[in-house]
Amino acid sequence: MAQHTAAHYFIEGLRDLGVEFIFSNLGTDHAPLIEELARHEAEGDVRLRPILCPHESLAVHMALGYGALTGRGQVVLVHVDAGSANAALGLHNAFRSRMPVLLIAGRAPFTSHGELLGGRDNYVHFIQEPYDQASLVRPFIKWEADLPSGVVAKEMLRRAYSLMSSDPPGPAYMSLRRETLTQSWDSADIADFPDSDYGACRLGGADPDQIERVVERLLAARSPLLITSYAGRNPAAADALARFATLAGVRVVEANAQRLNIARNHPCFAGFNAGDALPDTDLGILMDVDVPWIPADVGPAAGSHWIQIDVDPIKRDLPLWPYAVHQRIAADSSHVLEQLCAALESRRDAAFTARAAQRVASLAEQARARREAAAALAKRVGSAPGTVSAHHLCAAVARQMDDDAILINEAVRSSGIVATQIPRTRAGTYFHNGGGGLGWSAGVALGAKLACPRRDVVRIVGDGTFYLGNPTSFFAAARQYELPTLTVVLDNGGWAAVKSATERVYPDGYAHRANQFQAVLPAGVDFSQVAQAAGAYGVTIDDPAQVEAAVSSCFEQIRAGRSALLHARIAAL
Repeated sequence: MAQHTAAHYFIEGLRDLGVEFIFSNLGTDHAPLIEELARHEAEGDVRLRPILCPHESLAVHMALGYGALTGRGQVVLVHVDAGSANAALGLHNAFRSRMPVLLIAGRAPFTSHGELLGGRDNYVHFIQEPYDQASLVRPFIKWEADLPSGVVAKEMLRRAYSLMSSDPPGPAYMSLRRETLTQSWDSADIADFPDSDYGACRLGGADPDQIERVVERLLAARSPLLITSYAGRNPAAADALARFATLAGVRVVEANAQRLNIARNHPCFAGFNAGDALPDTDLGILMDVDVPWIPADVGPAAGSHWIQIDVDPIKRDLPLWPYAVHQRIAADSSHVLEQLCAALESRRDAAFTARAAQRVASLAEQARARREAAAALAKRVGSAPGTVSAHHLCAAVARQMDDDAILINEAVRSSGIVATQIPRTRAGTYFHNGGGGLGWSAGVALGAKLACPRRDVVRIVGDGTFYLGNPTSFFAAARQYELPTLTVVLDNGGWAAVKSATERVYPDGYAHRANQFQAVLPAGVDFSQVAQAAGAYGVTIDDPAQVEAAVSSCFEQIRAGRSALLHARIAAL
């Protein structure tokens, strides 16, 4: 009977899950896995490919980007407590964005006197053994386990993968030790755990009675509003929402849009802020959204009725959620939208159809006015000498992007400008973060490019988020795996979010009067040289006359297979 190590069955188990890549930042705890991968490669089996990431945060976010474009949860491999700690920010973002990823971390060996193969043979093996390693990531995971034996390696991998992929999806965490991975087992003792028997549990449509209640409200509504953030996790939702909005005459607002939820040239798309629409709304639908508005600033109209349709309507991992709703539906939003369209088509009469068409026409006029206002802002080339207008620059980027190009928006305080001036129209072409950890766009861009090598990938960041994205690691990985993307840095010289937050709390305080917000970053740093250090193309501009040529040259470079960075100095915060 053939015998193999636990590491062999572990790698085999990953392949059984359909995993193609392991996004990795390796350490001394991974020797058995490294040996097994080398053996597979020597035998010509390269179905599972390691992607080496110089920082753990890059690895997690690269997995998220690849997973977002393929629709399949990914696997990340890091080392012990140190790697888990560095990966925690990525798990926070995955958790809040409801994206499945399995973080696998080694643990320090447990034998010290040579009792077992793989025991402690290095200084770090003695100091990288905390009492509770999983506590580093526990707030951001759905499941955790330590691999006790190679005989259950495949079973535990399937369990982790199915749990993280079940609705609402999110991260899982597994740890393993060298001694466990080096032990051998007869192949007859290792069972398979196919997806057909042990797969994930996903939500479908809503109960027909629930649909009927929603339709009754829609038929009677005067001014309906739908607010969403991440319905577009399912690409089918964008077209379904467009059809529903047209059919019912519903205004659609994207609040902190994590994905493209509706084409932004659709007549019913009403921008990114629900505040102006709330006073006139008599029927509201919260669809896959965590923060539809800021209650301290604005609230729903008295007597309005609110319906919630969400993969996670109770917001089980948020200690507080201050939004009153009158009907909750736990379901997949794309399925519910199809159900609502079918029910409305069978129930609507001529009067309802006319009212809905009138609302669509009114919304289309409002959308036209917003587009004209955005175009006027794009014509303003700069607000001060030595600076470029972010509106003007983003509009130039938009002219270079085709309908399938992928936009990754981490511009923070300028993110509204980016989304407005580069309006995406197709599902799977826009990404934002549902979490609060910055620097995520670097890895997501590389993962997206790995998944879609023929599509342009553009990430737009601020100078603060550029620092937090581990830029040297980003450009190194881009070079090693030939993943050319364009990074645009909107450099306002600091953290505008810090300044604005302080002014909201203390509008007339000492910080405001002295203009001292502890938010200014070093002046004179040339980010283009960071890109150039890794062989990428880099250009820095501070004159509006440079915009068109700089943008054009960057797109030429990435289409020729070379990463590019455009560093633009915009108005200082």
